[in-house]
Amino acid sequence: MRRLRIAAGLAALVMLSAGAMAWAAQKTEGKGQKADVTERERAPDGVRVRVQVLNGTKTRGLARRATLLLRDRGFDVVETGTVKSTRDTTIVLDLSGHPDWAQRVARALGTARVETRVDSSRYLDIAVVIGSSWRPPTQPLHP
Repeated sequence: MRRLRIAAGLAALVMLSAGAMAWAAQKTEGKGQKADVTERERAPDGVRVRVQVLNGTKTRGLARRATLLLRDRGFDVVETGTVKSTRDTTIVLDLSGHPDWAQRVARALGTARVETRVDSSRYLDIAVVIGSSWRPPTQPLHP
């Protein structure tokens, strides 16, 4: 009788741990998919997309972090800076009439609003103003 109770207890423990592992794997899989979507978003092959990144927050270094992220994705960040007015939402401005490029930049950053403001007098294709809601991804130290 005692062996039967021990065997039943062990079987319950195995079932409980298997369920916990399946639940944890499902939670991890959901998080990984979101990271994979932004990880896969890159600049189009064979095209030089010139981007300007501006920090629209009071947090120092966000334009630099966004620049590193976009350069890792193949975008050519040619200018960085800061704007005096602060904003909550990140905005991606399509300056060259290529909405696909602007959408790619927005998806690479995670979440951003895209607007078209064609300006043929500028040498830029895309301008990004980082808002305070943007969170840079965790990444290894770039010395």
